[in-house]
Amino acid sequence: MEYRFLGTSGFKVPALGFGAGTFGGQGPLFSAWGNTDIDGARRMIDICLDAGLNLFDSADVYSDGASESILGAAIKGRRDQVILSTKLTLRAGDAPNDVGASRHHLLRATDKALQRLGTDYIDLLQLHHFDAMTPVESVMSTLDDLVRAGKVRYLGVSNFSGWQLMKSQAIADRYGYSRYVANQTYYSLVGRDYEWELMPLGQDQGIGAVVWSPLGWGRLTGKIRRGQPLPEGSRLHDTAGFAPPVDEERLYRIVDVLDELVAETGRTIPQIALNWLLQRPTVSTVLIGARNEEQLRQNLGAVGWNLTSEQVARLDAASRVTPPYPYYPYWKGQFSERNPAPV
Repeated sequence: MEYRFLGTSGFKVPALGFGAGTFGGQGPLFSAWGNTDIDGARRMIDICLDAGLNLFDSADVYSDGASESILGAAIKGRRDQVILSTKLTLRAGDAPNDVGASRHHLLRATDKALQRLGTDYIDLLQLHHFDAMTPVESVMSTLDDLVRAGKVRYLGVSNFSGWQLMKSQAIADRYGYSRYVANQTYYSLVGRDYEWELMPLGQDQGIGAVVWSPLGWGRLTGKIRRGQPLPEGSRLHDTAGFAPPVDEERLYRIVDVLDELVAETGRTIPQIALNWLLQRPTVSTVLIGARNEEQLRQNLGAVGWNLTSEQVARLDAASRVTPPYPYYPYWKGQFSERNPAPV
């Protein structure tokens, strides 16, 4: 397993991390991605650790907290072998303050996550979304207190826009608070919006990407083909509306190239799609998910080799979309080495 720095934190994480959203199986569809129990989780973690994957990501809303509880039970006795990452701020209860990034909720939610995970510190704590109702100064002050108290080691965000993330960094710099070093972001061959604003920001601010849904919400699993209906039992029938839409013709164009590369490399479509991501700028770790051992072992096969530059270029061309203004370079010759065009 390759290990990479998490942004400019000096802390190394594996190129592949494991998304524990499949642990549990409780709550509404959005929060219950699978039904792996404690025994199954232990087996998954054994496989991951054997492969050198030691980062496990969860959230307080996954399976109404059961994901964190199962993850905590499954790593009991080997806490020093793993990196724990979790998220909070989405609604996690019925009370008025069981949501958001207020000082009240951040402190209380962090303590609850620590209890469920069975640990006294979280390696990477991320805000699941931006809370426009709480002053950024209060958010960054509270997060800094959690770091200084030893409950949290590193800070990150998820689903932030560029200005929201940059304003937070500016407030942290102004007052000497801990900065964000990670951005858990949606990124894949079928979802390249991250490149327009958040990737250049990550390069400038030393923020590493922690990629979620790297297979485009299940669209790059190898089960979708031009002119064929979705396979019976596919979760996309129920979950497609939770992710950004994808133009079908563009999806099929990408899959066509992936099929060509399967023949050239002997790898699977998911392995190729993941390997493409691992070669992108700012990517620190890509979170893979699995509902069974077969899926997990297949996804682990995305490391230890690389697509050629020519193969990467073909995938780039097939998946490229025109960025919106002001990222689209309207004036030819406007950009130079000193003022590069957007990625």
